[in-house]
Amino acid sequence: MTAPTTATTTTAAASVREALYVYGITPAGARTPRSPGVCGAPVRLLTESGLCAAVSSAPLRIRPRRRDLLAHQAVLDELAAQGPLLPMRFAVLSPTPDALHTQLRADRAHLAQQLDGVRGCVELNVKGTVVPGHFADLVRRDEKLRTLALRTRRRPDYEANVRLGEAIALGVRREARRAAREVLDHLSPLAVRTVRGPTDDDQVLSASFLLRSADEARFRQAVDARARACGNRLALSVTGPLPCYSFVDPSPAPAGR
Repeated sequence: MTAPTTATTTTAAASVREALYVYGITPAGARTPRSPGVCGAPVRLLTESGLCAAVSSAPLRIRPRRRDLLAHQAVLDELAAQGPLLPMRFAVLSPTPDALHTQLRADRAHLAQQLDGVRGCVELNVKGTVVPGHFADLVRRDEKLRTLALRTRRRPDYEANVRLGEAIALGVRREARRAAREVLDHLSPLAVRTVRGPTDDDQVLSASFLLRSADEARFRQAVDARARACGNRLALSVTGPLPCYSFVDPSPAPAGR
C-alpha cells in the first residue's frame, strides 16, 4: 500500500477541512477500537478487499501533542491485541474514503503478505547505553591506558589530564560497543527478524526484534542474562511489546524491482 498522503503534501484535499487519519491495517473482521482517536474523534473501520483500515476524521494539520500521541498508540494497542496489524506512524492521512478504498484494492496482495509476516508476533526494542564508571578496571586491563595513567600521575598537568580523560572515554565506549555486539549475537537468533536502529557515543545499541509471542518470555530472560554479563560496560533496557512498526512496509515495491 502506498502510504496515504500526509497533511503536509496533500493538494487534492486542500479545499476541504478534514481528511481521514489512518491508524493501521488489519485483516477484515477486526472489532472497532473503543478508545477515542486523535483529536478525540471516534474510530471506525473501513473495509475493502479482505482488509480493514482503522480511521477517524482529522484536521489536515495535526500537531504531535502528547494526548494525541497517546490516543494513536491506544488505538493501535487495541488492534494489535486482536491479531496481525500493520501500524501507521503518527499523522498519516488519506484525503478521502474513496482514495483509501482504491489504495486497499490496489495493494491488497502486498498488504496481505505483510500481515502474514507479523502474524502471531510482537516487537521488542532493546537499547544499550555506555556505563561510564568502570574505567578503573579498564585502565588495569589496557596496557596503553595504564602507561598513560602512570605518566600523567608522575608529571601531572592540564594537557596530560585531558589526554588521559579522552583516552579513557574512548576505551569505555569501545568496550561498550563490544558488549553491544555480544548482545546482538546472543539475542538475534531468538528473533524472527532483527532491525538495527541509530546509535551515538552514549547509546551504542538500538535494535528492534520481531518475536513470536510465545518466545517473548524467553527473550526477556536472555536480555536479563546479557545485562548481568555486561552490566559494568553496557546498561540495557527493553521497551515493548509494541506494534510491529519496524517490520512492516506499507508500500509495495515498484514494478520491475
